[in-house]
Amino acid sequence: MSLKRLATTLALTALLLTAGCAGLRDVNLDDLLAGPLDEETVAAGLREALNVGTGRAVSHTSSTDGFLANELIRIALPPDLQGLAGTLRDLGQGDRVDGFVVMMNRSAERASALAVEPFAEAVRRMTLADAFSILEGPPDAATRYFRSATEDSLRARFRPVVSGTMRETGLYDDYEEILTIYEAIPFTDKPSLDLTAHITDRTLDGLFLMLADEEARIRHDPLARTTALLKRVFGS
Repeated sequence: MSLKRLATTLALTALLLTAGCAGLRDVNLDDLLAGPLDEETVAAGLREALNVGTGRAVSHTSSTDGFLANELIRIALPPDLQGLAGTLRDLGQGDRVDGFVVMMNRSAERASALAVEPFAEAVRRMTLADAFSILEGPPDAATRYFRSATEDSLRARFRPVVSGTMRETGLYDDYEEILTIYEAIPFTDKPSLDLTAHITDRTLDGLFLMLADEEARIRHDPLARTTALLKRVFGS
């Protein structure tokens, strides 16, 4: 392994580790700086760093208003319901439509909290080749890895939570009431939509978009945070 490649690897690892979250308390950067500069050590550091990075993405999306207040991932009404929503607003039912959107996003926020364990498992299964493929790959290499490794598991976890939250908050009932109002309007057709699937899919998209955002920020942050590591490597 070249010295330049190892320096870059350790720099990215340190930047991830110093990203600033509660999980940092469990990471001893001094040990990484003082340890042997071999591929296994670097990969182990990267695995820990990715646990921290994915934890940050989940923390953002699962917090109150994590979806609702973020225009990038806020779940909007599906296209099949846009016409319905416009008609209801014309009929003075705008508050009902807005409340419906809020509840969809609350479902996503609750569901996304379940991503921690699948992400952690993906990190545990990561091979040495996977680690260096991420470090040397495209700007969203880590996000692609996690999506490939976890999407099916996440969808299976998210869907029942979305469904349960929709029932608890009355979202299903509200949806049926909205459809009833809409169907009473002449010359309108009832939309055909799996609302649970729509929210689940948008939750996944939002979570991975936030993970990609974290990855891009980490990769492009100034190297000042990793000066100590770079000096350690190039001075060896």
